[in-house]
Amino acid sequence: MAVVGRIARAHGIRGQVIVNPETDFPEARFRPGAELFTERGGVVGALRLTTVRFQRDRPVVGIEGVTTMTEAETLAGCELRVPPDQLAALPAGTFYRHDLVGCRVETRDGTTVGTVDGVEGTMAGSRLVVAGARGEILIPLATDICTTIDVGAKRIVIEPPEGLLELNDR
Repeated sequence: MAVVGRIARAHGIRGQVIVNPETDFPEARFRPGAELFTERGGVVGALRLTTVRFQRDRPVVGIEGVTTMTEAETLAGCELRVPPDQLAALPAGTFYRHDLVGCRVETRDGTTVGTVDGVEGTMAGSRLVVAGARGEILIPLATDICTTIDVGAKRIVIEPPEGLLELNDR
C-alpha cells in the first residue's frame, strides 16, 4: 500500500489526531468518510475518518471509534496508507515515491550505483536514498541528474555531477 500520511500526535481531548500529509492531494485524501489503512503489531486495519479540518496545511482528523486523547496517543507515528488502485493518476514525468523504491540506479555508461531505498524531501526538493556498494548515497531527484526514469523497468539512469557519488565515501 502507498503511504499518504503519518499521524503526528493526538490533538485535544476528543480523540482527534494531527496528520503529516505525504500526498499532493490532501483535501481529496483526507475527508469525512475516507477509509485509510494502518499496520499495528503486524496487523493491517482500516480506519474511517469521521471529521476533518485543516490547521496550518495539516489535517486534524477524527477517527471512528477513537474518542479520547489516550486512544489517539496510541496512534502517534502510524503510517496512513491506501491501496495503489486508489491513487490519482499523475501527469507525465511525475512519480509516486513508492514507484521509485526498488529501482536500480545506474550511470549513463551502465555502471551500477545501487538500489533506491527511499525518497526524502518535498515536491520542491526531493532526493533518492540509494543503497550503494559503499553505503548510502543521496541523489537529487532533478531532471538534469536523473535523465531517465522507467518505473516499469524499475530503472533510473543518472548523469551525476563530478563528486556526487563520492560524497559519502569514508
